[in-house]
Amino acid sequence: MDFLANYGLLILLIALLVFMFWSSRRRMQRQKLEQEERARQTVPGAEVLLQGGLYGTIVAYDPENLDQPAIVELAPGVEIKVHSQAILRVVSPTEGAVTEDDYLAAEQSHEEYAEAVADGEITSISDDRRAAGAHEAIDPDAEPGKPQA
Repeated sequence: MDFLANYGLLILLIALLVFMFWSSRRRMQRQKLEQEERARQTVPGAEVLLQGGLYGTIVAYDPENLDQPAIVELAPGVEIKVHSQAILRVVSPTEGAVTEDDYLAAEQSHEEYAEAVADGEITSISDDRRAAGAHEAIDPDAEPGKPQA
């Protein structure tokens, strides 16, 4: 009992210091993982929220050199330089996003498809349905696989 009375406060202080050290290391590791995830999502074209509450689209960003400023487009033609750490979070990552080039290519292929259907080179799905069941009325609201009444 004499040992606890003499060294109890010292043991408690050491235990608190160990806990604080362990807690801060854990928090730093979590922040590092979050920063790496944010760096992977922060690519040109991603919409981001800046520290000041502004929303913009990343134009240029170097995740390897965080001292280099990122260029963010706030409105069409309005680009600003911000410190790379000023990017608070990625609002909409570019995964699955359609670029302007992809959109134009899809639009052109749709025009080619429409021309081919008009010329009779390709038949549309509705034409195929009409040809397959010209004598049957097709109910567009009917569930597939169930016989029509």
